[in-house]
Amino acid sequence: MSTTTERSEARLLVPSLMFIALVVAAVGSLGAPLITSVATTFHVSLDSAQWTLTVALLSGAVATPVLGRLGAGPHRRATILVTLAVVVVGSALTVLPLPFAWLLVGRAAQGVGLGLTALMMGVARDHLPEGRSAGVISLVSVVSIVGVGVGYPLASLLTEFGGVRAAYGFGLFVTAVALLAAWRSMPTAPEGRSGHVDIAGALLLAGGLFLVLFLAGQRSLWSRHLAVAAVLAVAAVVLLCLWTVTELRGRTPLVGLRAVRHPAVAGANLAMFVGAIGMYLLLTLITRYAQTPHSAGYGFGLTTFVAGLVLVPFSVLGFVAGKVTPRLRERIDAPVLLAASAVVIGGGFVLFAAARSNLVELLVAMSVLGFGVGSFSAAMPGVILAVTPKSETSSAMSFNYVVRSVGYSLGSAVGGLVLATGTDAGRLFPNDGAYTTAALVGIAAMAVTTMTSLALARRRSSPEAEPAAPSADAPSRSRSSG
Repeated sequence: MSTTTERSEARLLVPSLMFIALVVAAVGSLGAPLITSVATTFHVSLDSAQWTLTVALLSGAVATPVLGRLGAGPHRRATILVTLAVVVVGSALTVLPLPFAWLLVGRAAQGVGLGLTALMMGVARDHLPEGRSAGVISLVSVVSIVGVGVGYPLASLLTEFGGVRAAYGFGLFVTAVALLAAWRSMPTAPEGRSGHVDIAGALLLAGGLFLVLFLAGQRSLWSRHLAVAAVLAVAAVVLLCLWTVTELRGRTPLVGLRAVRHPAVAGANLAMFVGAIGMYLLLTLITRYAQTPHSAGYGFGLTTFVAGLVLVPFSVLGFVAGKVTPRLRERIDAPVLLAASAVVIGGGFVLFAAARSNLVELLVAMSVLGFGVGSFSAAMPGVILAVTPKSETSSAMSFNYVVRSVGYSLGSAVGGLVLATGTDAGRLFPNDGAYTTAALVGIAAMAVTTMTSLALARRRSSPEAEPAAPSADAPSRSRSSG
């Protein structure tokens, strides 16, 4: 193959990786701004309409490690194409005039696409020069975040003018384009890899994650049926423990938990879990505050579309941070960047807690959050992939994205719980002080994230630190005895 042809394919590959990651993130987040419109259009309760978001997060969390394992094998191209085809079919189901149950089926199929982000990273690491692949992987991680900020206002605008079907129709269009882009650009995986999927492990993980996300999203269950919620929580723990045992004992585990136990990977996943709780908590606090009517004594009474525009600074600054962070990583260790990013996000919480009397202050807080989240997302792959063989890129990052999904769900649940606690009897909206309390919870979460990241940085700089696992990106080094 000529150098000119290789360069041409690389030019097509990188935009495709970015576009696919952006599309699956934006389409997966379509449920958030459309919940009220879905409830009105399909004549269902808001709790039922909430499942258009929950079911997508659930299917994405389950599909991510499965696709990560398939993507590590010889059939990665087929896996990507089939997954996008499933997303396209699901998108069609959301557009067709079918009952509400079929909308949930379609949203679940769309959520499967969330598992493709880790595969895009694996493709970049396998088929791009080492110096360029790191930057592309960071940007793929970032666009999977900022895609939420793109999808929210766009879906709100389309719903305002054409109804909920118009918003879902746009999802169908962009997913079809993503499928075409993948068909034209996705290369085959390197030979000699195994793509066996642990079916039993996938079922156990699906059951455990379903219960975790269900309990996180059903706050009324904890207040009205505490015993039932406790039993389901115990069942979730049992299922996840059984999954852990099967993964550690199996020859072809769904997720390489032995690699996850590496201090760098374990610390990075802990930082992602706690950090994701804080990130999503502030995101939901700001958007909910902006939509609260003036009659509550605070808020700005913004429409869904205008409130969605508040997310534009989040996306723009997140993308800027994603472009800057890979350059900083050449001089600063990735764990230090993680810690600095967590501090920035914590600063966004401080701004929101101290100053939210006008819309400009909300926009500033959202901008700070976007920059922090973009930098955090861009730095995270560097921590994990530094100790991960090239062949395990998709699997390692898929587990990190499962952790992120669960963290997001818990962040949403924590925010809802704190605001519900701060709502007086007979009132529809929480007290203004409840938002300050929720912000303090977020500050605590980001403090934990910062300390975890600094611990990772200290360990990497310590002479007694355990050497990194050999990576396929570099020649193996013998471990030192001292």
